[in-house]
Amino acid sequence: MERWLAFMGNHPFLFGTLGVLIVLFFVLEGQRNGRKISAQSLGILVKAKNAMLIDLRDAKDFREGHISGSRNIPYSQITSHIEELKSADRPLVFICNLGQIAGTALQQVGHADSYRLDGGINNWKAQGLPLIKSK
Repeated sequence: MERWLAFMGNHPFLFGTLGVLIVLFFVLEGQRNGRKISAQSLGILVKAKNAMLIDLRDAKDFREGHISGSRNIPYSQITSHIEELKSADRPLVFICNLGQIAGTALQQVGHADSYRLDGGINNWKAQGLPLIKSK
């Protein structure tokens, strides 16, 4: 440990550069996955701007519980809906289990006003928010 601290003291430029690179990594990684929207802000966006909710989970998971008003387009089928979604005149909110797939779909679609639900359905459930079950 003492040698490690001595090395850091002798090479401050290297460690400063490493720190900057680590910060840049997290900033760029956060932007790569698109803008996040919290579960609390989702309702406001839907009411204020009539946002379209796109649930990317498979049909079985969607039937077991989804956010009211959401439309099921499984991620495996997103490419056949890209033009339709890209030309939408209202905000899009992509929803998946954890939020990562939603970030990828958000990038593929390339809609100017789009978001991904932060934490996905798992975060929604963890906060005790309601889900609708289909038959």
